[in-house]
Amino acid sequence: MFNVASYLDKIGYSGPVKPTVATLRELQKRHLMRIPFDNTLNADAKRGFDVLNDVDIDVDAIFDAIVTYGRGGVCYETNGLFRRLLGEVGYDVRILGAGVIQVNREFGPDLEHIFNCVHLDGDIWLADVGLAGPSYLEPLRLTDEVQEQYGCQYRIVEQDGYHLIQRRPQAADWSPMYRFVLKYRDIAEWAALVPKLVDFPVEVALVGTRIHSRAFDTGQWVLIGKRFLTVDNGKEELRVLADRAKYADVVRQILTVDR
Repeated sequence: MFNVASYLDKIGYSGPVKPTVATLRELQKRHLMRIPFDNTLNADAKRGFDVLNDVDIDVDAIFDAIVTYGRGGVCYETNGLFRRLLGEVGYDVRILGAGVIQVNREFGPDLEHIFNCVHLDGDIWLADVGLAGPSYLEPLRLTDEVQEQYGCQYRIVEQDGYHLIQRRPQAADWSPMYRFVLKYRDIAEWAALVPKLVDFPVEVALVGTRIHSRAFDTGQWVLIGKRFLTVDNGKEELRVLADRAKYADVVRQILTVDR
């Protein structure tokens, strides 16, 4: 059963919950540090599923699975829980959809990824705890200014009618993350995505690649298949984990969260 106090305890937050930018930053980062992205339950085969029923989660059941019993989740689960938390403590939170950049450098469908935004003090803040990564650890303000977090830079540019989020770690060029239109969504809209799933490999998570990621204080671990990316203060290191024991150790490192 969803419970704000238990949620805050899970993510290790004991401060004030009055809606402020500082609190929003803290809540997002702590969530990403304590609740991993984990598509294991969805990774064994491309699923023929009802997206509406999958995305319109049973918040109490997912809360028990993730917060009480400690498993990770994917975007519609973790962002669904985070949206409920923000709403419960008084934030004005809305749903957005996005198309994520793919390995072929094309974008997925506009509703491929589900995330949140918050209206606060006259600004719009993008709040996302459901992207495998690498991602932004704290909310991004919807602005054309460059924003820096833990050695990485982010910017939001206009492109072909979309807001495009770009990221730049140290010693690298800007690269796209995902694009979205500032159109507030209803969960029922995801039903229209079903026919597209037949021909489009929506979020590698649906075609058999196992993905695990979690933030730490100055960065993020991202494991996609055997490719292990560490981002620390903007410095990236990519390794291929061919050794089974090393791979298993990294999976445990990401999914095991100290209480």
